[in-house]
Amino acid sequence: MADRPKGSGTPEEGTPEYDWLYGSGRSGRQGPPPDDSTRVMPATSTASSGQRGSGGRPPGGPSRTTTAAPPPRPAPVRRRRFGLGWLRFGWLKLILLLWVVFMVAVPLWAWTKVEKVDAEPDGKRPVEQDGTTYLLVGSDSRDDLTEAERKELGTGGAVGQRTDTIMVLHTGSGPNLLMSIPRDSNVEVPGHGVTKINAAFAYGGPELLVRTIEQNTGIRIDDYVQIGFGGFVGMVDAVGGIEICPKTAMDDPQANLKIEKGCQEADGKTALGYARSRKTSGLGDIDRARQQREVVSGVGSKALSPWTFINPVRYYELSTAAAESFTVGEGTSPISLGKFAFAMTRVDGSKGLTCGVPISDLAVTWDSERAPQLFKHIIEDDTEGIPDNLCTPTGMP
Repeated sequence: MADRPKGSGTPEEGTPEYDWLYGSGRSGRQGPPPDDSTRVMPATSTASSGQRGSGGRPPGGPSRTTTAAPPPRPAPVRRRRFGLGWLRFGWLKLILLLWVVFMVAVPLWAWTKVEKVDAEPDGKRPVEQDGTTYLLVGSDSRDDLTEAERKELGTGGAVGQRTDTIMVLHTGSGPNLLMSIPRDSNVEVPGHGVTKINAAFAYGGPELLVRTIEQNTGIRIDDYVQIGFGGFVGMVDAVGGIEICPKTAMDDPQANLKIEKGCQEADGKTALGYARSRKTSGLGDIDRARQQREVVSGVGSKALSPWTFINPVRYYELSTAAAESFTVGEGTSPISLGKFAFAMTRVDGSKGLTCGVPISDLAVTWDSERAPQLFKHIIEDDTEGIPDNLCTPTGMP
């Protein structure tokens, strides 16, 4: 191809600055420069059409520079909003705190009202034994009743101090055991010869009664718990009554009791009469001991039901009634009394054993063979191994 004369004004093919015109590397493909309308232009930061921006190029030419994308904006800070939901949660925590304080303060206050007596005998006693054994005594003293209350409850006006109820509660490695000792049991009372066991309480109060039981059974008494007539009625009413299941209809004017046969709800007055009555059964004091165990275990079950701890009124009334009714030994602590109450809920059915002390006749003479065997199981904390013939509702084989 002939050399193109200089100054002709025509661009020469192959010249780098005119590659866009001749299409470098495209086999001689030629064409006019691309129209601006079809060219993809990079975005510029601030230049507008027809104006030169800072760092930009005039329209129509290729862009040699690009503007960096702006940095990402920081995420907005979310501020905690304390609305009605937080207020409700705050009130809930406050109510829960007050409830816990109430549950702790009420029994502690009630404990200060519980009467304490010296029930630990002097002299030689059985050695320490596994498990814990409580002596539960129901006093028939009318000192805590007004004249009107004595008439309403049918307790009469007897003076002095005797026991309507004597029970031994043992807790340990096996089932809890609640054993009734009929108050007319003939035993050796230290310093008073052979006489009815409730005479020990009349002669020397709790201390002599504990000594008498330990001497005749070999069982060491760890804690002493006594309940009076008035407080007993208050406790039954405080838990909303209990269920009793008399085997026959009972009409006993001396106990101010008249009820039908079969399971039924009983208020405090009826429950007290049921626990005291012994004139409607041929077994007398033996059958009464069974009724007393039924009432005591019924109160224990209701006292520790969930409703007691949910209902503040019932919780307060029960604590107050217990404080007014219980007398405990000087060595009994609030924790020991709490364990006693809990154990009383587990002395019926599959949860525990309820027995009468083994006797050989209706004169409530203790069986010379079976009674020591049952006592031995308690001493050795082996309630699991007690055979059925040793633990019967009446004490008879």
